[in-house]
Amino acid sequence: MVLADETKEAFSTFLIAHAVVTRMIDRRLKEAGVVGIEVYDVLLALEDAPERRLRMSELADRLVISRSGITRLVDRLEKDGLLKRVACPMDRRAMHAALTDHGLAERERAWPVYRQAIAELFGQHTGREEAETLRNVMRRIIQQDPEVAARCLACGKEGQAAPTAP
Repeated sequence: MVLADETKEAFSTFLIAHAVVTRMIDRRLKEAGVVGIEVYDVLLALEDAPERRLRMSELADRLVISRSGITRLVDRLEKDGLLKRVACPMDRRAMHAALTDHGLAERERAWPVYRQAIAELFGQHTGREEAETLRNVMRRIIQQDPEVAARCLACGKEGQAAPTAP
């Protein structure tokens, strides 16, 4: 299959734009004194999960983080009281990460900053039609992975941002 120059350039531009926007959003969150984007994504994933909990491996998969990386991140967030580990009721050997009330409150506290950053860093550069076209293209790409596509049903819920990584 031949890769058109326009396709290659669009893909490269998409990757760079994603990195720029997520870095800038993270900076704004931290400057506002709320959780950073990496923590926000964990809290949002748990908020959207049944019973606000996920197996550690499922959380790692949703956030595209290695198993060892999610363990370190969960350790830190547990110390901060944003989540807790609980034994899986079906398999006592497996652990779940569960969102705490404090974690939910912190995710909600960060949302206005996140929402404003999305509006300024992304929304002001797209008109309604362009945003709709971009959304449709991204949805078609996401549909190539049925597992990720099923999780993205929550994307765009009022009061929440789409996760930065599926």
